[in-house]
Amino acid sequence: MAGSVVILGAGAWGSALAITLARGGHDVTLCPRRIGHCADLKDAGENSAYLPGVMLPASLRLSADWPSALHEAGIVVMAIPSRYARATLAPVAEAIPRAATIVSVTKGIERESLMTMTQMIADLTGRETGIAALSGPGFAAEIARGKPAALVAAAHDDRIAADVRDQFAVRPLRVYSSNDVVGVELGGTVKNIIAIAAGISDGLELGSSARAALITRGLAEMRRLAIAAGARRETLSGLAGLGDMILTCCGELSRNRALGLAIARGQPPTPLESAHPVAEGMVNAQAISALAERLHVEVPIVAAINRILYEGAPIIAMIDELLSRQLKAEF
Repeated sequence: MAGSVVILGAGAWGSALAITLARGGHDVTLCPRRIGHCADLKDAGENSAYLPGVMLPASLRLSADWPSALHEAGIVVMAIPSRYARATLAPVAEAIPRAATIVSVTKGIERESLMTMTQMIADLTGRETGIAALSGPGFAAEIARGKPAALVAAAHDDRIAADVRDQFAVRPLRVYSSNDVVGVELGGTVKNIIAIAAGISDGLELGSSARAALITRGLAEMRRLAIAAGARRETLSGLAGLGDMILTCCGELSRNRALGLAIARGQPPTPLESAHPVAEGMVNAQAISALAERLHVEVPIVAAINRILYEGAPIIAMIDELLSRQLKAEF
């Protein structure tokens, strides 16, 4: 993977990875989606909108000229929210060198097609190889501040997965490799929806026991759906599944858990068009519900959150519905 690392999207996660890689000696260019945001980063020397207080390394380049930045890229990181990903990437897809590896770090699926992000990239670029996903339990603010974390790099080609793993493993960030791409991607998507449920539970003060039950049964939904889509069971018990679920459902920095807390306090969900920053669980609740229906998989917690977010279903009614489900064996 010769050449520079170009990161498309300067939200919290894209910026955190850019900062980490630059500190590790990589040649990195961070490309914000908005020209004004790029100017703000250059002026302030930090991403005050997403990572306040974390200074950008002097070696980190900033560019609003995406085609020019992509010209000699060896690794292209897509860090664009899932609902904007195709439209944002399409105009510059032809500028991505054919030899470059494209790494998606977006946790979500495409709403219209129900494709994962790597599937969408393959569809958009016409590639069959050279695409990977990077996911797992890591808060951008912590990683940007140099705190330890562990992620998973997944690609259908073991060699590409290992290359991405090695490139992104900048201490104290540890990275493992996998060839279960769909498992890694769906794990990173479903856990956000379960985290909204966990936030609602915590906001209603239902207790630690209820939260533990939600996480465990949410993991069962994640596993059923991912396996039906072609994933391996063990992937969902690892960093990209259970690990990310625990972090997002319990961590104080979780945007999805915060959304659930707000809903429990009676605040209506922020319309997607004005949400900043994006809570991917809200973006993907409809898409994951639709994918589960397509694959004939039961996902009662996901379905309940979707109804709360988009159909105005009362929270208490949804809790009662979940608790009234027919009793059965756990496994």
